[in-house]
Amino acid sequence: MDVDSSSLQQWQQKVLELTLLSQERGDPALLWGVEVTKCLLEAGLQVPSVELGQLLISNLCWSNNGPMLWKYIEQAMRTQLLNSLHILALLTSRVIPYRQPQPEAYRLYLELLNRYAISSAFLDVASSQEKTVKAVDEALQLSQIFGTPVTELGQTAVLFLFTVISDLLDATAEDWGLQAGWSEKQCILTGSTGQYDMEIDVENDINEKRHRHQENLRRTNPVMAMEVIGKLMEHKRTSSLLRLARQNMPEQWSGLFQRLKLYESQSSLSNSKTATELFIQLSCCIQRGISQEFQPSQHRTIRALIDTESSTSLFEHNHGVGRAASWLPFDMFMEDAMEGKQLPTTSAIEILAELIKSLQAVNGASWQETFLGLWIAALRFVQRERDPLEGPVPHLDTRLSILLSITPLAVMKIIEEEERILQSEGNIAIGDFATMNKLDKVRKGLGTRRAASVSSLKILGQFEGLLVPPQSVVSAANQAAAKAANLVSSLDGRNASFDGLSSNDNSSRTGGNMWHLIVEACIARRLVDSSAYIWPGYVGELVLPHSTAVEASPWSAFMEGATLSVSLKNTLIATPASSLAELEKVYHIAINGLDEERIAAASILCGASLIRGWNVQEHTVRLVVKLLSPPAPPEYHGSGSHLVAYAPLLYTVLLGVTSTDTVHVLSLYGLFPEVAVALMPICEIFGSISPTVPQTLNSGEDISVYMVFSCAFLLLLRLWKFYRPPHEHCLLGKGAPVASELALEYLLLLRNNHLASSFNTTSENSTKENDQYLVERPSVLGSNLPEAKIPVKGQIPGTSSPTQPVFIDSFPKFKAWYCQHKACIASTLSGLVRGNPVHQIADRLLNMMYRKTSKGGTLVSTPGASTSSSLTSSSGSIGEEASLRPLLPAWDILGAVPFVVDAVLTACAHGRLLPRELTTGLRDLVDFLPASLAAIVSYFTAEVTRGVWKPASMNGTDWPSPAANLQNIEAEIKEVLAATGVHVPSLMVGGNAPATLPLPLAALVSLTITFKLDKASEFLHGVAGPALESTAAGRPWPSTPIVAALWAQKVRRWHDYIVFFSSRTVFKQDKHAVVQLLRSCFAAALGSSNSLMSKLTVHGGVGALLGHGFRSHLAPGAARGLSTMGMNEQCGQTGKSAYRLKSCQLSLATAMAKVKQASTLGASLLCVTGGSGLVQMLYQETLPTWFLSGNGTKPRIGSNLSILEGYAIAHFSILCGACAWGINNSSLSKKRAQIINYHLEFMVSALQEKISVGCEHATWRTYVLGFLSMMITCAPNWISDVNLETLRKLATGLRRWREPELALALLEGGGRTAMSAAAEFVMSF
Repeated sequence: MDVDSSSLQQWQQKVLELTLLSQERGDPALLWGVEVTKCLLEAGLQVPSVELGQLLISNLCWSNNGPMLWKYIEQAMRTQLLNSLHILALLTSRVIPYRQPQPEAYRLYLELLNRYAISSAFLDVASSQEKTVKAVDEALQLSQIFGTPVTELGQTAVLFLFTVISDLLDATAEDWGLQAGWSEKQCILTGSTGQYDMEIDVENDINEKRHRHQENLRRTNPVMAMEVIGKLMEHKRTSSLLRLARQNMPEQWSGLFQRLKLYESQSSLSNSKTATELFIQLSCCIQRGISQEFQPSQHRTIRALIDTESSTSLFEHNHGVGRAASWLPFDMFMEDAMEGKQLPTTSAIEILAELIKSLQAVNGASWQETFLGLWIAALRFVQRERDPLEGPVPHLDTRLSILLSITPLAVMKIIEEEERILQSEGNIAIGDFATMNKLDKVRKGLGTRRAASVSSLKILGQFEGLLVPPQSVVSAANQAAAKAANLVSSLDGRNASFDGLSSNDNSSRTGGNMWHLIVEACIARRLVDSSAYIWPGYVGELVLPHSTAVEASPWSAFMEGATLSVSLKNTLIATPASSLAELEKVYHIAINGLDEERIAAASILCGASLIRGWNVQEHTVRLVVKLLSPPAPPEYHGSGSHLVAYAPLLYTVLLGVTSTDTVHVLSLYGLFPEVAVALMPICEIFGSISPTVPQTLNSGEDISVYMVFSCAFLLLLRLWKFYRPPHEHCLLGKGAPVASELALEYLLLLRNNHLASSFNTTSENSTKENDQYLVERPSVLGSNLPEAKIPVKGQIPGTSSPTQPVFIDSFPKFKAWYCQHKACIASTLSGLVRGNPVHQIADRLLNMMYRKTSKGGTLVSTPGASTSSSLTSSSGSIGEEASLRPLLPAWDILGAVPFVVDAVLTACAHGRLLPRELTTGLRDLVDFLPASLAAIVSYFTAEVTRGVWKPASMNGTDWPSPAANLQNIEAEIKEVLAATGVHVPSLMVGGNAPATLPLPLAALVSLTITFKLDKASEFLHGVAGPALESTAAGRPWPSTPIVAALWAQKVRRWHDYIVFFSSRTVFKQDKHAVVQLLRSCFAAALGSSNSLMSKLTVHGGVGALLGHGFRSHLAPGAARGLSTMGMNEQCGQTGKSAYRLKSCQLSLATAMAKVKQASTLGASLLCVTGGSGLVQMLYQETLPTWFLSGNGTKPRIGSNLSILEGYAIAHFSILCGACAWGINNSSLSKKRAQIINYHLEFMVSALQEKISVGCEHATWRTYVLGFLSMMITCAPNWISDVNLETLRKLATGLRRWREPELALALLEGGGRTAMSAAAEFVMSF
């Protein structure tokens, strides 16, 4: 209630008169308080009263500084007539600066501070909170000092306490004659610089006794002030408030603690023992109080569930049990990276680095344990494919790239991140606990991450079973070991000959192993130096084959200036480079040399250095990508594009990167967006040129415009997975990200986003360096197109700077085809009018394809053609056949191909064209323009999904027959599934039913089996193979076995591969198969005792899940077939894991270990299945539904098992989020914040009893406590993104559950925005 100024003055006068009269009469404080309360009520003022506090303190300082008034003020604070926070703030600003002339007042102030500084009565100002906050702010000038508006009560309490302690510390130091050495701006003292601004009217006739009393107070007050600070720090409430100050005001806190240390050192120099001891005690007290952060082990509910595996060896002999299962996500990530079914948004290095940090935090492991788990998982990953079967999939070379290149680079990224923090250590203030705590955390265990990495590499040598090298790298391993042995021999002064080194060695270990290759890869990345060569067991007991020697590298001769002869070129192609300088020299020749030199240099870069040059692979892939955008020569002044002159170079590079392993390596490094941007100008230019006479190289190979265009075009299509079935564009469900990945625009968006983020995160100096690097990649297109003379509106990207965003609109020819491609997917072909240029081109193509089919009868006609427009044959000369070929730009031909394919397929369906003739004609079209395969595949896959074509009988007469091996293929598919516990009885065709396929699918498979299996045709298989597999998998059974049988007849050596991959399509056909597979996976993780699972688990957990060979690791690929139902099953299986242990007499530690294995497996499968999309669904839909529906309800069999279930689901949820979004701030932070907020709001609704969960209360309670505890300790960055109101409600609910420590830790994690809420929470309990 507001009071006018005149009434307020009257009230103030009345209170002053009442106070003076009470002092004169010696009235008790209680009686005075009653009278003052009446005055307040009569004036209509609120209690506690800000006005009364200001009046009394103004009167006290210093016109009425008597003992009775101090008693009255203390009584008013006790009875809450006055707010203690307000009064202490007023006294702090007035008493401390005048503590020398008024020692009695200072002593009384210290007494009040000791009693009321941490009083919960601070918060009892609901009716006048805004007024109180404003008054405290004005008294202490908080907004001015801390540079932030002070508007909330909790914030005010924190700043008040910090200011009081800071002022008392500085005042005490000044009283003891110590100098802070701070300027006025740096000092936190509230308006005091050590000088007094007003005179105090002190009686001159004070008696000697009082004078001695005051001197005694001046001597003892500093000691008491230190004691008051110490006592405050011992209180849990104060330490919590100061912890908030440290977390949210690091600069101010640093200044305070530095001054404390300075005072401590100065007091020791001044021989003041008392002062020194008090400063030391205070320093220890402050550090002890603010370091008491929340730890899950303090929680009584889950205390028994954590650290239960401490007695278990970290890595047991079978590498798959115990705590080693905590690193299963590493294995799953690497297996998923080999799949290549999803478009990578970033490099595997970035993803793996985030996964490493996430698992280290969630598992609560040391960095040594984490790195060791990573290396062992990578070795397991390679050993699973040490003897790979043949097939069109990435092989051992790609797996070795992950082990020897991607993994070291990910470790290096983590180490560099820490060392950037450590570099600033010299500039860290003594009290900067925010940074100091980071340093402390990274020094846990063995110390820094680099030291932990080195230690893990040392220990890795003990796992000899995993270090046996595959046959293809035995020579490389021996060379690495020989290099180390040579160096050690030279250091020991011994002969460097290996015969002399090992002749008397009786060691059973012969030759180098994977340990030597890993260490060499780490030395190349500076993770360790050559001192690794003298590690125990590295070369000391090594017996190398007598033929092993450190051979002179051909690269040495090349670097010394040797001529790039044919023999040297072939040797360099087969030998990986060892340094960046070698690669840069080759790149320089590729850009500036003659045509033959360019081709040789490009072949070298795309050779062994790209696939097996693990120590420099990250440099090789980028130089290869740069070759796709060569700069215009200085002497080039033509009107067309300079790219035409680079045709031999571009063709060589394009052929060099079309292999399955090479494309996968580019994917691992996240270079698909950059490759796409480089390929689009090539496609635009070469697709607009009319073909001329092919250029013949010295090797005898012809290079045509069509071949350059086709290689670039088909490679570009492979990058964005265009072969996916059309229905996946719109039927993937909520949260599934694949639909956007099926668009070329998505690749360009990724590239543009990478470009923007790189500029945002690059410093000015590094930007200059980057610009210098980019200058080497000038324009890729000229101002005009070459010979085609087709005008292009605007400037195509690449003509100015590669640092500019790229959009598909800048490539008109490409965009026209792309729109046609999407239209072909969306609907059937229509709108072609006779006489249209496209119609004319289509007729010419048909004449070319079927020139020998008929003597003049009408067989095939394009839509809109009359019966007089016939496809006639010609029995003329070769010259006449050549004249039938339309020598047009490739884009024009591609525009007509869908109409040609539609015409021939229609003719075949109506019996006017035999299937064999259809296949032959399509093959002739592909031979003429290989890029036409893209349009053929696009048309066929779209038509298959429409279901309008009659089935084709695969009888061996019209179409190829699978009968010879179809039943065997199906039987083997069932055998593979049965080995993993999956039984689907409905898969057999049944009886003698004829095998049929939809007509477009029959045509597609018939076409693909005509392709040769040589390196020259690999770029065709890269498009046709995945499209055929995806299309067949989307059709009802037995389409896949029929296609598999036909291909197994063609390529017998691929038989096992074909059977294995065909078996995975079952999970797209039958949802019950998905459930069976999941159950098998969880049973293997838990070590079920039934006969089937005993077979699965014979090799241990990870081996049972992922296998020990090609045919046995079904889970990673099959996981992609999981539907929403499958995800619900994962959640259920994770929760049921605890209950499956009910019949087992296991210790709590063993049971907990197995439950964590199950939850880790569930999280790994979920992330492999759908990444962040399915994790979002888990948080927003699956988990709430699971808890609400009562799926967690089980017979009451004991609280421990309910607790186990709740903790398992919590661990599963946190691990899913950590793997999908990471635990640090990233580009996914905004999306992550929305999802986490949604899930926590669901928790709030249940805590507030707005909704009722259906599971047991112990399960729900443990889930909430476990989830929040792990979020606080493992992913604190998540909390800072949570809405403040949600945090408040969660804290309130946790307090009802009597979990105040957890509630406070949650609020503390909210950062500066939640500081006030956290402080209010602290003061309220």
